[in-house]
Amino acid sequence: MAGYDYDLFVIGGGSGGVRAARVAAALGKRVGIAEEYRYGGTCVIRGCVPKKLYVYASQFPEHFADAAGYGWTVPEASFDWPTLVANKDREISRLEAIYKKNVQGAGGETFHSRAMIVDPHVVHLLGDDRTVTADQILIATGGRPAAHPALPGHEHCIYSNEAFDLKQLPKAIMIEGGGYIAVEFANIFHGLGVDTTLVYRGKEILSRFDMDLRRMLHDTMEKKGIRILTHAVSEWVRKRPDGRLDALVTGGTVLTVDQVMLAIGRIPNTENMGLEGVGIEMTSTGAIKVDEYSRTNLENVWAIGDVTNRVQLTPVAIHEAMCFIETAFKGNPTAPDHETIATAVFSQPEIGTVGLSEDDAIRRFSDIEIYRATFRPMRHTLSGRDEKMLVKLVVDGASRKVLGAHILGPDAGEMAQLLGIPLKAGLTKDDFDRTMAVHPTAAEELVTMYKPTYRVKDGQRVD
Repeated sequence: MAGYDYDLFVIGGGSGGVRAARVAAALGKRVGIAEEYRYGGTCVIRGCVPKKLYVYASQFPEHFADAAGYGWTVPEASFDWPTLVANKDREISRLEAIYKKNVQGAGGETFHSRAMIVDPHVVHLLGDDRTVTADQILIATGGRPAAHPALPGHEHCIYSNEAFDLKQLPKAIMIEGGGYIAVEFANIFHGLGVDTTLVYRGKEILSRFDMDLRRMLHDTMEKKGIRILTHAVSEWVRKRPDGRLDALVTGGTVLTVDQVMLAIGRIPNTENMGLEGVGIEMTSTGAIKVDEYSRTNLENVWAIGDVTNRVQLTPVAIHEAMCFIETAFKGNPTAPDHETIATAVFSQPEIGTVGLSEDDAIRRFSDIEIYRATFRPMRHTLSGRDEKMLVKLVVDGASRKVLGAHILGPDAGEMAQLLGIPLKAGLTKDDFDRTMAVHPTAAEELVTMYKPTYRVKDGQRVD
């Protein structure tokens, strides 16, 4: 290692790259890290952190309306988009400084530059016109919104990156996509008073989530006033003389809106990095191929996070970074564990989920028990809000192991984090039944559903 400038050079200053750089530097390794844009990556700068702040902002109209049932008189409220954007910018700048400071504080060296691999041990920093050498190289460059060049008028559209920094709040928006990004932004814009239409090519929003969650969220969003068009795509987008946009969608409907946002997936950031030149293998979608330990086909080059297109979640990238440290620098080969990952969709109401959906469980097990409860959350009883909550457990009828837990309703994401522990531990429905309830809470339903709502044996439902 002494013959190289660095023991480890990290390309990409997002959550995974920064964690690997900071921990390696704290171990006494000579570490360099390069980020061409802003430290913090997608999550901090243009992803989950600003998104959650905007979710909070968009929830206040319902809070104001619900307050009346509890005796509060709330004066007419007004919203100022530039204030939200400015306050968001201040917070992510604070977080960005912390990310960079943490690496430097551990002894790592940070660069603001695009980096290219020109040899398995050589990195060229374009911004500094400088070449450095490293024993180990870690690629953690993340991903970006997928473009749609085949769509006539795509140049008039925005993506999630731009949605955070619009100069003014649109009066009407069309969002194309049915994944969690599209669904979350549809709820955000609607909550901020924007006339919102969601256009999705599939049969139901949020593929790969449990179908009960998908249908119930769809119905609730429509009741709130969000227009959802399924089995539909945009066919062209045209700019009008007044600056607004016309978008033709399947079926001949033309929507006139101020913004068209495309949320049709994300792709890895692997272009123009020299990867092909040094022989790093990639998939047909441009993701970096890695083995179970996050190592590429080059022995000293590794990749973690969204650039590998395994599981595109910030905590997963951080977990992969820690496994990389164990493998590369501690002599303890550790493969990332991508099973039973809890996750949330910050829709309104939000989703929290961990483990197998009902459909996935049916495909894997011959005897499935479904425990399902829908009810009005207590917080809505005095407000009069007509909004239901769903709690669902998917159980293996033979072993009684809880295979999946799914929640739609207030604080569902918080519950999913805690549910991740017993499901990861492989606990059974009997363990849930032995657990005392906390009353009055919505979460108590998880431990008070004693009889299955129905069973599915060999693919056939038994009530």
